[in-house]
Amino acid sequence: MKKRERAQRILQRLEETYPETPIPLDHSDPFTLLIAVLLSAQCTDKKVNEVTPALFAAGPTPAAMAALDEETILNHIRQLGLAKTKARNVKKLAQILVTAYDGEVPASFEELEALPGVGHKTASVVMAQAFGVPAFPVDTHIHRLAQRWGLSSGDSVQRTERDLKQLFPEEAWNKLHLQIIFYGREYCTARGCDGTVCPLCTELYPNRRKPVIWRKP
Repeated sequence: MKKRERAQRILQRLEETYPETPIPLDHSDPFTLLIAVLLSAQCTDKKVNEVTPALFAAGPTPAAMAALDEETILNHIRQLGLAKTKARNVKKLAQILVTAYDGEVPASFEELEALPGVGHKTASVVMAQAFGVPAFPVDTHIHRLAQRWGLSSGDSVQRTERDLKQLFPEEAWNKLHLQIIFYGREYCTARGCDGTVCPLCTELYPNRRKPVIWRKP
């Protein structure tokens, strides 16, 4: 099966498996989504969802969050990895949104990526899920599965994003990146499948016997 044939089969199977794709991080608007995604770096969505209700109750808007002192923010997110750095970035980010953007989250990649603690992946999630702009955020699940399914070399996250965008139609990107994440968590896990076990791996490569060694980004 050629690469584009595999991509089409993956798109079909994931649509059958996940016709609905709820956003894993709890949020109520672009601002709370932005903060939740920022906090999710090197942390599980489940853990982020445990701490954000109290944080968002204390700082539901950029102005309210900017008014909190850094220690208060830290106390709300102390359970998360890199908590001190994240607390500092959340405070600074909220202040910038108030002073530079009238308390609104900017709807461009460039402006988002210029905010403290916001990289390309975070900006891509916000653009896709808050503003409906086609994007393909690549997390560890997507990077791993793209390599395992022979869609990208695994050389870098940037290469994976570029390859996936070339293989899949733009109108599918925002939903598909979530579908791949869900599949990677439920079926094609890092330890539960080595490229020869899960339903999609066995369908795409019925004769594969050797495991695929995943190269971390």
